[in-house]
Amino acid sequence: MDKQRIKVAIAGTGCVGRGLALLLSNLPDFELTGILTRRKGPISDLLVNQALVTNNAHQVMEGTDVLVVSTGDVVYSTEIIRLAFSYKLPVVTMDADTQIVSGSWLAKQGRLTEAEGDQPGCLAALKEEVTAMGFQPLVLGNIKGFLNQNPTMEEMSFWSKKQGFSLHSVTSFTDGTKLQTEQCLVANGLGADILRQGLTGEHIDDLQTGAFRLAEQASAAGKIISDYIISPTAPPGVFIVAEHDPALAGGLKAYKMGDGPYYLHYKPYHLCYFEVPKTIRRFVHEQRGLLDNGSKPHTGVAAVAKRDLQAGSFIDTGIGSLMVRGEAMELAALPNMVPIGLLNQAWLKKKVEAGQVLTFDDVDIPESTALTAWEETMALHKTI
Repeated sequence: MDKQRIKVAIAGTGCVGRGLALLLSNLPDFELTGILTRRKGPISDLLVNQALVTNNAHQVMEGTDVLVVSTGDVVYSTEIIRLAFSYKLPVVTMDADTQIVSGSWLAKQGRLTEAEGDQPGCLAALKEEVTAMGFQPLVLGNIKGFLNQNPTMEEMSFWSKKQGFSLHSVTSFTDGTKLQTEQCLVANGLGADILRQGLTGEHIDDLQTGAFRLAEQASAAGKIISDYIISPTAPPGVFIVAEHDPALAGGLKAYKMGDGPYYLHYKPYHLCYFEVPKTIRRFVHEQRGLLDNGSKPHTGVAAVAKRDLQAGSFIDTGIGSLMVRGEAMELAALPNMVPIGLLNQAWLKKKVEAGQVLTFDDVDIPESTALTAWEETMALHKTI
């Protein structure tokens, strides 16, 4: 590896991939070596050298130090990460969807970490900072401004065009699938639990009030929890509610942390691809990962029907679908549930009612490395 510059290849040319490519091209300690895409022809909104773009996965693995994966497709990302490991490449993901389906299996084959930037990575970094000061976390929290679990095509088309994200991405943001996925990864990777299927979610304007309500529930349950609040006025970042030694309460009050016993720590933003270079530097120079799905995941994100679905229905892509949404749940509660990330090119074998969790008895899932990863992870830990 060049001691002065880290050579980085990117898999994915969505919003994150395009933004990261331009960012790395402007940072002096990085060299962008290749960009893997499934698109055909030039990418007009990719503001870097088009000669870096390729459809050849093997080509992008050569002559680089690290691969960053952010494709939005669990089945495809799993294949690409596995290929990268065959080239002995470390892999940084901005891809909680893939982490919670295949991450535990993949991490046994190579070096894998989720990046800072999205909420799970930001929470991992904030937890490191908080615990280094002696705080004991109770709540690892996500902040969401709006939730509509069953949006219409018209609504999603409008916001897709307005915000510049794909239709699937905007839908997964709006119906809570992205949120549930992120907090599932937080639970598995950072040693937290969830209180109930679909999480708790405090709907409140004031961040501290909502965060402390979650802390009270966590304390009553005797657990560290992964959860969220919905607040249109709170900053779009992450937070941790923690406790500390009561003997130090006076000092914390003097430094404007309040009376205790709960102390709120928050990061009022998450900057997605702008923060990825921090994780790359850490992973390459310090040989330290930030976050993965853990060796024994205990939560997953199930596919839940948004409406009645008939036998023979075709689900092109589960994440960001108008047919299903994702809900975090304990795997032990329904070990036969279908992770929403595996619902790619899938056919329903049975009628499914609105609100029902899909199981492998209900749907025909195509064979893939991601499916194998899920099955072997579940079998290894005797959850099925």
